[in-house]
Amino acid sequence: MFIGLVLANGNVVAAFNRVIVQIGLFVVISVTGDVKPDKIIELEHRLLHQLIVGKSKSSALADELYADLSVESNKLEIEREAVRARMRELHRSEALYKAVSTQLTASINKDLEYQLSSAHLVLEHSNLNAKQILLLDTLYSAQVDLAKIRPLVAQLPWLQRDLINIINSPKFRHRRPKFADVQVTDLKLVLNYIGIENLQALIPYFCLRHLMPSGQSKLMWVTQKLWRYSIVNTIATQALAQLHEQDSAFFYSCSLMSQLGNTCVIGHCAKAFDTTWGMWLKEASASRDKTIYDAVMATELPAMDVYQQVLTQSRSLNWQLLELLNFPQSRLTKTYKSIDTSLTYADLTDDAKLLARANCFSHVYLLQEAGNITAEERRFMYHYYQFTEQELIRLKAQNYRKMSLI
Repeated sequence: MFIGLVLANGNVVAAFNRVIVQIGLFVVISVTGDVKPDKIIELEHRLLHQLIVGKSKSSALADELYADLSVESNKLEIEREAVRARMRELHRSEALYKAVSTQLTASINKDLEYQLSSAHLVLEHSNLNAKQILLLDTLYSAQVDLAKIRPLVAQLPWLQRDLINIINSPKFRHRRPKFADVQVTDLKLVLNYIGIENLQALIPYFCLRHLMPSGQSKLMWVTQKLWRYSIVNTIATQALAQLHEQDSAFFYSCSLMSQLGNTCVIGHCAKAFDTTWGMWLKEASASRDKTIYDAVMATELPAMDVYQQVLTQSRSLNWQLLELLNFPQSRLTKTYKSIDTSLTYADLTDDAKLLARANCFSHVYLLQEAGNITAEERRFMYHYYQFTEQELIRLKAQNYRKMSLI
């Protein structure tokens, strides 16, 4: 009937074009919750590229991580730039630098291919263990009991130390005026002073900090940017959880620990680089060949290779590592697995949907801060993840420069 009318009017092309426009409009409208469009994937990858490969440094946070490494990292960066400037003066030196750097990077990637070949190997060389996951599960359980928390904290010396330092810090001393000048070291007293609500904020925070790559100045700026993204994402997640009257303690932990895969992969890459780079530098020094030494010294962590490893490995590792630690039924594991294995937003569990929306907002926020996203792309992201006007108002009202822990 339709074709007959079109032919009768002799306006086939115009009618066909109108149909195409209508179909195109339908595709745009129906994208909400459907199979994730390539544009959404590209935008999500764009932020990851910005965090790992981008040269810009992260904006400072009030609770900045690894501030003590800043001076060392700056010194190394200045030293490398001076070496590269010297090598640029000599054509032969620059060619040698490229050859040495290529060989060094290939050697590192070969080691990484093995180290990241299975979740078992990643877990073996990570700072993650079952005690941390059990502690996090206990913290957001229906009935949180300090008696159950204390023995778990006692089995994690680094966490016990961090909590003792908090309770004895000037910021916390005003909460115990009668004993302000007394150093508290007894774990039971420490936990009682801090209280359940503060522990629900502090322990996941310290767990993520413990997992973050540390002591590696070459990763300083990547770590800072990843840490800032974690904080922005957690603040956004908490805001959505509170708006929808959901379990704030769970979503807080879930958001912070969603960086588990990223931190493990980046940490492995950094260790592999440090080991090989250090060995080559030592051999170059022993050879007393200043040109080769400079070429090794000037070689940087191969950021693009790290980015590709994170892109392909991290999201699956979030839940695979927890399953290897015998937590397949953990709410954390189920949420991360849903995010990794669901083909569409509509397929996500309710927990995963909230986390995905917070993650979307964090991507938009940080990309916009760097001038790396258009208004149209921003609207497309919000549309796909089905944001309501109320959610966006709440999210935009948050302070993403500081996360209040106590």
